[in-house]
Amino acid sequence: MRSWLVSVFVLLAICSAVPARAAESLEQTIAFLLHRIETTDATFIRNGQAHTPQEAVGHVRAKYEHFKGQIKTPEDFIRLAATKSLLTGQPYLVRTRDGKEMPLNTWLSNALREHRENEAK
Repeated sequence: MRSWLVSVFVLLAICSAVPARAAESLEQTIAFLLHRIETTDATFIRNGQAHTPQEAVGHVRAKYEHFKGQIKTPEDFIRLAATKSLLTGQPYLVRTRDGKEMPLNTWLSNALREHRENEAK
């Protein structure tokens, strides 16, 4: 009986540790995405106005803090904090040095895919 209780206790301890690791992984992945915004050589467009990477990451970070309770996955982060303006509904854009523009959510989804591929190696 005692070994059974010990086994149950160990199993519960393992199960309760899994969400903590998952949350840490989520935080690490979001930190990676924020760092990607902050350090890229691009212009970020919000509501028709050009912004530096530092301005963009500050805005996305503030939205992340606002929606943090609803964000369970990196995809939630991108959808809620880095897709469009809450005021106007206009999509956020990234303009790379070569002049190409794309939606920020697409750009971050590509970065997330590359990150996951690198993590899997």
